[in-house]
Amino acid sequence: MVTPQQNAIIRAILLGDTLFTHLHNHTEYSLLDGLSNIKSMIQQAKSFGMESLAITDHGGLYGAIEFYTECINEGIKPIIGLETYVALSDRNTKTNAEKSPYHLVLLAKNMQGYHNLLKLSSIAHLEGFYYKPRVDKEILAQHSQGIIALSGCLSAEIPKLIQQGLLNEAQSAAIWYKDTFDSFYLEIQRHSNIPELEHINQQLIKISKDTGIPIVATNDSHYVRKEDAPYQDILICIHTNTDINDDNRLKMSDDSYFIKSQDEMASLFSDMPEAIKNTQEIASQCNIELDFSMLRLPEYTPPGNLGSEEYLMQLCEAGLTERYGDPSDLLRKRLSYELDVIKTTQFANYMLVVWDIARFTRENNILFGVRGSAAASIVLYTLGITDIDPVGHKLVFERFLNVERHEMPDIDMDFQDDRREEVIDYVRKKYGSDHVAQIITFGTLGAKAAIRDTGRALGMPYGDVDKVARLIPTGTNNIQHAIEGIPEFKSVYESDPTTKRLIDTAQHLEGVVRHTSTHAAGVVITKEPLVN
Repeated sequence: MVTPQQNAIIRAILLGDTLFTHLHNHTEYSLLDGLSNIKSMIQQAKSFGMESLAITDHGGLYGAIEFYTECINEGIKPIIGLETYVALSDRNTKTNAEKSPYHLVLLAKNMQGYHNLLKLSSIAHLEGFYYKPRVDKEILAQHSQGIIALSGCLSAEIPKLIQQGLLNEAQSAAIWYKDTFDSFYLEIQRHSNIPELEHINQQLIKISKDTGIPIVATNDSHYVRKEDAPYQDILICIHTNTDINDDNRLKMSDDSYFIKSQDEMASLFSDMPEAIKNTQEIASQCNIELDFSMLRLPEYTPPGNLGSEEYLMQLCEAGLTERYGDPSDLLRKRLSYELDVIKTTQFANYMLVVWDIARFTRENNILFGVRGSAAASIVLYTLGITDIDPVGHKLVFERFLNVERHEMPDIDMDFQDDRREEVIDYVRKKYGSDHVAQIITFGTLGAKAAIRDTGRALGMPYGDVDKVARLIPTGTNNIQHAIEGIPEFKSVYESDPTTKRLIDTAQHLEGVVRHTSTHAAGVVITKEPLVN
């Protein structure tokens, strides 16, 4: 029997007064498990008139900043979250069972919640990693404030317990999550061809009635449009090293894992409109604002309680004499001008940090060089960071730094590659290992790789795929450009249906993030611990 309250909600939905927010969404940063491009996903939500959208990638926050920025640009409220992996026992246990941890959706309610997500993600990778980055309930309890949790998909703890017939344990788990987080919702999903799903949903509804824990409707999206489903299937084959001819391979149950419209979701959950309404209740609670204007530079501590500007001036004056002998008034004037600009832009401390790295490098006979506009600074020349006389070569300092340009000066330092680690170790010891990290880099599917991986997933003979991939010249990283600019490639594309299918499919996967690795040279050094 439909209650008067439910009738009111249904009428509101039909009249378009109640909006829906997608709260469970994977992007390409759920590596080889999500196909959604962040920009395309946001555009799709915007085209449906949605006012907010969440990102909940598996295990990490790789896409959070890109997602936040794109949402703000498009006038959509960003909800930052992740689908974390929860250890079955604890994060230190590494058994066969722990290869398949529970899933749990976490959403940042406020800035405290966002910082807790950063900590949970970091701990999961640094302490709990075992095939996947994992947390446990001890860590969740320590970093739960400011977070809204959703019970998750079929791989989450409560649905798993229900599948095992452990209904009392499932309810106890739900109560634990409710007591632990700011808010907790039981997640109802409706995807086809999953026999156990309806039974799980009914038990979740029963738990909701018994405990007062609200339900919420989600669609576990992994791609943007329904027609993207076949390409998601190929992506999973690439991920699991199988092909589409393998009946036992991992695959999604149907083609419903996309960004559905509000009408589609309202229709799907017409019998439980409160589950739709609660998506907006959650969205209204989630409010974070990231500040990209703050400088978080490490601080070099000068000797003798000197200030950074005073110490920088002393070093430069000593270096001026060392470089030029008896410096002219012109040189002194140039140095004074540059120091004034550095003082105005508040980059004295930054110059000292770079000087200290260069000093260590020179003292230890490690080869290094500096590229770009930094060579135009007499400050850097007198500090021994650069070796080119900017005055003698008539280089313009303003290309490096000026008061009108509100961005950090760019000092590109290249170190001897077989001794680079010595420099990084020095910086770690100087500023603390929790303040220093090498940055991540994301490997994407280029034109050749997309064709080779797609061919393998389609079950095509290696030789046939290799012939097609070899037609793309090295350096050509766009399949469409290859079709337009390489006659032989265009010929096989147009003449052979099998090859056309291969290339068309590969085009949909081209550019998707495939893996992560450590950047060869990029290092971050911060004033506060990186986990913050």
